[in-house]
Amino acid sequence: LGFLPKEAASIAIIGGADGPTSIFLTAKLAPHLIGPVAIAAYSYMALIPIIQPPIMRALTTRSERLIHMPDPRPVSRKELLFFPIVGLLLCCFLAPASIPLLGTFFFGNLMKVSGVVDRLARTASSAIIDTATIFLGFTVGASTQADVFLTGKSIGIFFLGAVAFSIATGSGVLFAKFMNLFLKEKINPLLGAAGVSAVPGSAREVHLVGQKEDPSNFLLMHAMACNSSGVIGSAICAGILWSFNM
Repeated sequence: LGFLPKEAASIAIIGGADGPTSIFLTAKLAPHLIGPVAIAAYSYMALIPIIQPPIMRALTTRSERLIHMPDPRPVSRKELLFFPIVGLLLCCFLAPASIPLLGTFFFGNLMKVSGVVDRLARTASSAIIDTATIFLGFTVGASTQADVFLTGKSIGIFFLGAVAFSIATGSGVLFAKFMNLFLKEKINPLLGAAGVSAVPGSAREVHLVGQKEDPSNFLLMHAMACNSSGVIGSAICAGILWSFNM
């Protein structure tokens, strides 16, 4: 379609529905596209209630949407502390290039669950992230000059971003259905749609679609687990794409 491999990789990561990850990868591979890619990524995060529910309903049967999930088990403090450490080590082996993204994610998680640096955790989750968001908005806005943004390529990026996000949603649902072929305790396939990085929008939509079929079916916490893994997965994908295109 006229895009170079590095540009294609930057567009493909939009499917993960993770704005910061899309910006990070595009800044490394195709900085001239950072404006259109960033706006496309955040646009599809806002369009989750429009894009995802039709795909979820089209790929699942009513009986699948009615599947109830068991209550989440209690998680020990030791597990909470080991998760960010083990997760970071595994990600180092899988995609070392994703460490700038996942390192901060797991570090913030460790600060929160450790319980010994509450002031730092509160600052990181409020003042620091708000400041970073403001600067992010300024820099993305400054990179959307008319000669760069108002082009045919930008329209193509928006279209391909929608395709990538739709494929990501559908793939998650279909993979959950595939897993059910081998599992005794079936998974509600709707949860697969939350396997993108749009936290908590995708988890909320999964919960709402499930509740439309059965108001007593509460999928939110399980969907949030899929959503959180989507954050990690999209960062790993970005690291892999960066490694292949360096």
